[in-house]
This record gives sequence, structure tokens and C-alpha cells, in this order.
Amino acid sequence: MEYTIQALSRLAGVTTRTLRWYDEIGLLKPSRVGDNGYRYYGPAEVDRLQDILFYRALGVGLAQIRACLDDPAFDRLAALRRHLAALEGERDRLENLIRSVQDTIDAMERKEPMEDERKFAALKRQTVAWQEATYGQEARSRWGDQAVDRAQGAVLSLTRDQYNQWTQLGREIQEKLEAAVTAGASPLGEAGQDVTALHRRWLAFSGTPYEWEKHRGLAALYTEDPRFTAYYDRAVPGCARFLREAVEHWAR
Repeated sequence: MEYTIQALSRLAGVTTRTLRWYDEIGLLKPSRVGDNGYRYYGPAEVDRLQDILFYRALGVGLAQIRACLDDPAFDRLAALRRHLAALEGERDRLENLIRSVQDTIDAMERKEPMEDERKFAALKRQTVAWQEATYGQEARSRWGDQAVDRAQGAVLSLTRDQYNQWTQLGREIQEKLEAAVTAGASPLGEAGQDVTALHRRWLAFSGTPYEWEKHRGLAALYTEDPRFTAYYDRAVPGCARFLREAVEHWAR
């Protein structure tokens, strides 16, 4: 079946302006353009638009989506399975958040103070749920369920002070990455060494012995997986690549 740009716009719930922009940047080309200049889209383009919208829902940037979909090794079935896992993880995260908010409301209505540890436990569950939704399937395929479950368990067992240290390290890594990339620093220099050391400390909170090979393998994902790239490049493009190159050079 073939769709005009207006018909595809209605079907997918996106504007015709968006579809024209996707055409202009090479993200979604029509299957053909008629003599009248109208764009027409076939089944392959409909599938590609579905993939684009799935990735957009996960917060992935357009450049990363195009690179992923244009990769000859792109496996649509595997990608759909990752999307499903991410959506299920997001559902779990939202359910945890809903439960936490409801508990807070119930405590307020009863005029009873909610224990800080209870609030903190909900926050840790939300963090683990988000990580599982975003990166869980890829991590499990690379390192196995046992390693991922152990890392998630380590986060859930963190004390409040340890959790604050862990999240602060994450913020510090991001700030140093953005500063280094903005300044044009080399990942093989002092800035790269500093970021690698911080990242190693951040990984230590997973509760597993440090192995530089796994460290480098994780850093490789930061440019291979568009979800990781989008996370680190959310403010300053190039942070994911800087971190990968720094870890590859300094991890030993």
C-alpha cells in the first residue's frame, strides 16, 4: 500500500512538515516522487518511520537514529525487542513512581510523617528501573543476567550517603566531559585521564571487581549504541566519543 504525505501524516500522528524535514535530512525518503511533485511512501518507509518514532520516544537524536537505521548490520527484530524491553522498564519505573507518590499522599492525609528511608528506597528503585529500561537488554546480552542483577542489587543496597556520592560522581563526570569537549581537549591528555579515573570510581559502586577490559567494553557502547550517545551528548555533542577514547587509552 502506498501513502501520500498527508495520508502518512494522519496515520503516524506526525505533521507533514516533520516528514518533509526527515526527507530533507535523509532520515526518511519517500519511495517515489510523482510528476506532480507529491511524495509517496511504501511499506518499507512506513516501517522505517515506525522505527524512527520508537527511537524518538526513547529520546534518541535524529543523527543517531539515521546512523543506526542506515547501518547494514541493523536488525529490526532485535531493535523492536529492545524497544519492548525499554517500554516495559519504563512502565515499571512509572508504577514505582506512582506507588511512591500514592504512599506520600496517604501519609499526608493521615498526617503521618513518611520515613526518609522509605522515600530513599523508592528513589533507588526508580533509578534501577530507568537503567534497566534504557540499557538493560544490551548489558544483559554482553555481560549476562547475573552480572547485571548483581550491579542492580548493589545500587539497591547503597546507603543514602553512598547513593549521593554515586550520583554526584555521575554529574561530575558529565560536567568534566562537557568542559573538556568545549575546550577542545584531547582524551589522551590530562582531562581524559581525570575523566577515566572518575568513571572507574563510578563503576566501583556496581559492587563487582574492576576489570579494565570490561571498562573499555562498556565505554565502546557509548558510541555504538545511540541511547548511550544521546545520554552523554545531550548538551554537548562529542562527550560520548571523548569518554570512549579516554577510557580506551587510560583504563589500563
